[in-house]
Formats: sequence, C-alpha cells, structure tokens
Amino acid sequence: MIDQPWNQSEAEVRRLIGRVRAGRSLAPAQWPGGARAAVALSFDCDHECFELGGGGSATGRLAWGEFGRRVGVPRILDVLARHDVPASFFMPAMCALIDAQESRRIVGAGHELGLHGWIHENNSQLDAATERDLMLRARDVIAPLAGGGPLGFRSANWDLSPNTIEIVAEMGLAYDSSLMADDDPYELLIDGRPSGIVEIPVEWLRDDAVYLLFNRNPATRPWTPPDQVFEIFARELDGAIADGGLFQLVMHPFVIGYRSRIWILEALIERAQGQVWFATHAQVAAWVAGQAGLRNS
Repeated sequence: MIDQPWNQSEAEVRRLIGRVRAGRSLAPAQWPGGARAAVALSFDCDHECFELGGGGSATGRLAWGEFGRRVGVPRILDVLARHDVPASFFMPAMCALIDAQESRRIVGAGHELGLHGWIHENNSQLDAATERDLMLRARDVIAPLAGGGPLGFRSANWDLSPNTIEIVAEMGLAYDSSLMADDDPYELLIDGRPSGIVEIPVEWLRDDAVYLLFNRNPATRPWTPPDQVFEIFARELDGAIADGGLFQLVMHPFVIGYRSRIWILEALIERAQGQVWFATHAQVAAWVAGQAGLRNS
C-alpha cells in the first residue's frame, strides 16, 4: 500500500501503471470453423486451498472445499462430457498433491490443467524470490499431470505482484488469465515492451463466486438468485456473439457444483451451441497468437 498516494509524481504514476499493461488487441478477424464467437469456460479448483491459502485451518471450511473435489468437479465433468465441450481447470499445486487422480481424470477427459499457485496464496503479498519459487514449484507438480504443459497461469484471487507477469514470461508460459483490461485477448506489455504473453482476460461479473459465495470473513452472503446469475452470464455471452468476440467465464466447483446451480453451466452451453467455438484457454491463446503472428519471447 502506498502512503499518501496524492504525493506521487506523474513519473511515479506512469512507472506504476506501466509495469504491466495491455498492449495490442489480439481479437481475431475470425474464429475456427467460421464460429461467431469463442467460449472459454474455466473452473478454479481451489478446494481445501481456499481455506489453507489464507492461513486458515477450520475443519468446516476444509470440508466445504472438499465438496468441490468430491461433488462439484464430477458434476462439472459430467455436464461437459454430455455436450462434448472442453474447458480449462486451474488448480493450486497443493490440491493436485492431495489428490493427483482428480487431475488425471480432468486431463483424461480432454480438458486443460493450468497453474493456480502453490496453495492459493496471495501473490501481491510476496517478495519476488518467494513468488518465483512458489510458481516454479507449482509448475513442477502440475507439469507431470497436465498432459503437455502447463501453458497458462491464473493468480489466486487475481492478486498479482509487480513481478508476477515477468515470472510468467520467464517460465515460457503462453498466456495469463488474471487481468481485466479488455473483453477480448490482448498481448501483455512489461515495462512498455511486448512480452509475447497472451492475456485471456477475466472479470468479476463473469465469476460465479461474486454472486453465490458464502463467507464469514470477510462477511459476504449470496445475494443473487441462480436465475439472475444465469441472466447476467447469458447477456455477456450474447454480447460476445454479437461482437464476434470472446466469452470467458470463471466458476468454482464448490460454488457452481450444487444441485440448484449446476444447471447454469448446462444452460449456457445449450444457449451457445451451434454459434460458437468452445475451446480451452490454451487453444484460444494459440489461435489468437497465430492469427496475429505473435511469438512468445
């Protein structure tokens, strides 16, 4: 946190905002097969690490995370299999260590496994050496399970340090999916220089937890009925189709995986079918990079 931010000079502000910034748009002129838009579904498998990553160890909250592993992921995989739709699953390394078979089932079903930190830690609170060590260790755990890769990274809670994207570049990853500067993919700049990294942008309004997550600390309660959550997501989907752009969605197995909510995922897929290209985040990143002649540096 910067003390007395109003005392910063213009040069200091420019340095801060210029550390990681959106570069050229990578929105393609066309999508594969002449599809009107692309749909990239993602699931953050935080599981027990939702509690552990914040320093907690409450038994009840660990069980809540276990619901995502035990019930949520199987329900999600079942919906995706029925409609033959690929998706991206971002998993903290510790979750993969707890149950490596889950990761193998996800990859075996044709889905992507991406990096999501070591234990769902807040990257913005880490020094550069610690952050780099955790990201590299996480890759060492996920790589043998990912079936080639991993190719992408998502920071826990979308909290990045000034060093995160530079570490992503050092690791040679194809894309990040933690930032919000556009609806459609774009190239990331580091200190004003093109990085070769594709950003597959997220947004809080395209995240199930914003509307449906219960939490005691900080105190939040689900405030939006599932029907209204679907309506918000559907309007985003329809807008992407009208624009010929990307509809990217973030869901959590311990949030969307309940009987009264899992239908949202299926209804969105059914609404989009026949109009869009369903793809993993890695496939979207590869397509837009190829269309733009982008090479990871």
